[in-house]
Amino acid sequence: MSKFETLLKEKMSEESFQKLAALKNDKVMDFVGTFAEHCDPKSIYVCDDSEKDTQYVREQALAKGEEHPLANSKQTIHWDGYGDQARDKKNTRFMVYKENMDKMASLNSVEYEEGLSEIMGIAKGIMKGKDAVVLFYSEGPTQSPFTIPCVQFTDSWYVAHSENILYRTAYSHFLNMKDDEKDDFFRFIHSAGELDENGCTVNLKNRRIYMDTQNNIVYSMNDQYAGNSVGLKKHSMRLAINKSGQEGWLCEHMFVMAAVDKKKDRKTYFCGAYPSACGKTSTAMIPGEQIVGDDIAYFRNINGEFRAVNVEFGMFGIIKDVNEQDDPVIFKNLMIDQEVIFSNVLRGKDNKPYWLGMGVDAPEEGRNHFGEWKKGVKDANGNEVGVAHGNARYTMRLDYLDNIDKAGFEAKDGVKVEGVLYGGRDSDITVPVEESPNWKDGILLKAATLESETTSATLGQEGVRTPSPMANMDFVSYPLGTYTMNNIKFGESVKDVPKVFSNNYFMRDENGKFMTSKLAKKVWLHWAEGRVHGEYEALDTPTGKIPLYEDLKALFKEHLDEDFSKEKYDYLFTFRCTKWVDKLERTKAYYKKMDPNTPQEIFDYWDAAIAKINKAKEQYGDLILPGAFKG
Repeated sequence: MSKFETLLKEKMSEESFQKLAALKNDKVMDFVGTFAEHCDPKSIYVCDDSEKDTQYVREQALAKGEEHPLANSKQTIHWDGYGDQARDKKNTRFMVYKENMDKMASLNSVEYEEGLSEIMGIAKGIMKGKDAVVLFYSEGPTQSPFTIPCVQFTDSWYVAHSENILYRTAYSHFLNMKDDEKDDFFRFIHSAGELDENGCTVNLKNRRIYMDTQNNIVYSMNDQYAGNSVGLKKHSMRLAINKSGQEGWLCEHMFVMAAVDKKKDRKTYFCGAYPSACGKTSTAMIPGEQIVGDDIAYFRNINGEFRAVNVEFGMFGIIKDVNEQDDPVIFKNLMIDQEVIFSNVLRGKDNKPYWLGMGVDAPEEGRNHFGEWKKGVKDANGNEVGVAHGNARYTMRLDYLDNIDKAGFEAKDGVKVEGVLYGGRDSDITVPVEESPNWKDGILLKAATLESETTSATLGQEGVRTPSPMANMDFVSYPLGTYTMNNIKFGESVKDVPKVFSNNYFMRDENGKFMTSKLAKKVWLHWAEGRVHGEYEALDTPTGKIPLYEDLKALFKEHLDEDFSKEKYDYLFTFRCTKWVDKLERTKAYYKKMDPNTPQEIFDYWDAAIAKINKAKEQYGDLILPGAFKG
């Protein structure tokens, strides 16, 4: 008998309590009981995997005013407070035991006891008078080698509804866990805190998201924006990155997709990591290809194969610039009467949603994240409030998409990955596609050197380059050098090591204009796909292998019906020695700053690459045309 049994029976219906008791899991019971006592909700509803409970969550989100109906009856809209529109990086911290504080110094950390005392102080009685809900989910498919079970305890029915769309429910998985598995799951405790008349969080000054990777629990208080409140998204990712580092697998900020060659009746699975605004979603959604997942992947060595699953069941996507021309598949699904939560967009008088870059004329008044809105209205700081927030989102099931790879999406053992893409954004260094000679080289010269260049107001002016190793720096939860070495070790542990490629879709000409269209990424992908299957020759550069002009010319014609000139090819694929050395020096400096204990072998590898580039510069000049370098 749990010490919390009497309390939980007071706060739960008999049906809810029996659902909890049926799990025969003391750790689940203690987690729910501890926070039932500490946060003191008025009532607690326990969800299983039934459609009845899923529908109950939808109804409560509407009944409590956390979501509102739209013209399409299955769609709803949610607004976060004006100051709760994005991830709160400052107040998202790792709770770290005192003896580990030094090695976590570059990550946003708080000493464990201090952090626990603060967050529990904030959480004390925070749910008083509110109805809470407990839900069970799985990261990855249930009953599979990839499964990480999760328990969410929240007083936000919007959060519960979002997670029902984004993740696979897993009450049955918990019910079937063996005794030796019952301690191994992630726990999330969330409260939106006190709400104002619009149903938005009041105490933003006490917004805290504290992650205990040692005990796999996340505390999220006084927030509603899903990037802060939906524990199973990026908070769970941080727990999983730490767990995978200890257990010898990987959790990466990557899409999973299939490149489809219809002529050869062939699917080739790729994963890809790109910093924000560098082409991640648009690559995963290239027309004619198939998607397995758009955001987070787990990798495991299964029978010597590099296999991946999409951790999620749905998409929490940025809606800005989603329009019929640029994102036809997603746009079409947002127009259909099917379950979608829109957040922080405008609801017009016609009860329809409108957002920035929609390609449709928006009304001049309505309701949005600001409240009642009219065109030209200004906020308290004198800034004009747009139709919607730039970080407004849509939450939608992934299997709505016509281009989903259904078999790969549902595969318990994941899909076999044959290619990994790392894409950054720069105007004058990295070629559009380049293959690494081996896995280690791919991690150290492609993944670890990723940068994102800020766009410049003046065409041709160099932007600020932000380092983003593995496109994962916001979520890496243990020292960067160790994380990088774990990536190398994992890839080298499998029999069929995936080929690694770099991408850069943002090369500009001398006048500052982009060299290729948005659609050109299909060509770079299919060259990589052909290389996986040994179908194209390649030219050497000091950092890898690039396509032959004749192959790209044919691919542009085949896939885009475009003529691709030799002049453009030469400019795009010229190797720029000084700029590459500068990039490697920036990478070295970043690693030294972020993790002074980075293994010396990593720096030795970069120094050897710099020496190789400098030697090539002496022999061939600073700008090396494709084919000129002979190794």
